Amino acid sequence: MHSDKKDPILTESVEDYLESVLVLSTQLPYVRSVDVASHLGFSKPSVSHAVKLLNEEGFLEVTPSKHLILTEKGRDAAERTYKRHQFFAQMLVSIGVDPQVAEEDACRLEHVISQETFDAIVRYYTHENTSKEQ
Repeated sequence: MHSDKKDPILTESVEDYLESVLVLSTQLPYVRSVDVASHLGFSKPSVSHAVKLLNEEGFLEVTPSKHLILTEKGRDAAERTYKRHQFFAQMLVSIGVDPQVAEEDACRLEHVISQETFDAIVRYYTHENTSKEQ
């Protein structure tokens, strides 16, 4: 069995925070804790606590003007989570799941499977779709 373990600090909520900063950074000129709180529907104090932890663990930096910037480590984790989310949401919609349900389920699925399983699903799904098109 090969070990493809993610950083133990990367809990579901931490991945959600990082993914939120990534998504918001494409929509806003800068991201602040209040933006993340609003986007996730979390309280400002819980986001502030998470931001402090993420900063201490090297996943994001907080500028003097309180803007949140993902570090390379944070961006890698956020992009990995977001890629999973997009894949599962698109896959579920393509098999007939309501888009809103697909988004909600994708948000859960992105966190619970190993990288090995995700890669296998992507390979299988890509192969199956390629086979059907031929």
